[in-house]
Amino acid sequence: MSDKPFSPSCERNREPILAVLRQHFADRQRVLEIGSGTGQHAVYFAAAMPWLQWQCSDRVEYLPGIRAWLDEAQLANTPAPIELDVATGPWPCVDADGSRDPSPALPSPLGGQGRELQRFDAVFSANTLHIMGWAEVEACFAGLDAVLADDATLVVYGPFNYAGAYTSDSNREFDGWLQARDPRSRIRDFEAVDALARSIGLQLVEDVAMPANNRCPVWRRQS
Repeated sequence: MSDKPFSPSCERNREPILAVLRQHFADRQRVLEIGSGTGQHAVYFAAAMPWLQWQCSDRVEYLPGIRAWLDEAQLANTPAPIELDVATGPWPCVDADGSRDPSPALPSPLGGQGRELQRFDAVFSANTLHIMGWAEVEACFAGLDAVLADDATLVVYGPFNYAGAYTSDSNREFDGWLQARDPRSRIRDFEAVDALARSIGLQLVEDVAMPANNRCPVWRRQS
């Protein structure tokens, strides 16, 4: 399909990311991808790891492009993408009897009215935290607190600063571009993100250096 959205960076970084996911998602079953973007990562990772159910999510304007990739791939482990804006919801719910509810979920990470939040034992997100405003990053982790299973694994890919410093000149230039485009966007300090993770019971298990001055930290929730 020629009308599918396409990101060259997804093609470049998918193999290094897959190496991390194969290790840390080897014993996982249900993955929520936050900010699925074009949908390229989803079809590649779901095809490579067929034991996972890979649930795409993103804001409503990105869903048609994600569906185009999923429809073409026709994978058994990629259900329809769901709308999720981390700042406002809706976070994915199920009926109280355990069946999935395809209608929009509750607008906040709270159960009720015969429905409860879905639980995922893995969450993945790539190149999202530096696009969000900080309030959205905080909202994202607050939402994750409600949908992560007790032993869940969180993997995030993207650039980070450490001790308030850039790790490369290219990241410094990229951060300048981000802030010129949107003053709310910027490369996040790893320590601040790790503090949010720890606040919801996640402990850092690995922080993997990736190509192009990116990182792939991995957290695991302690039950």
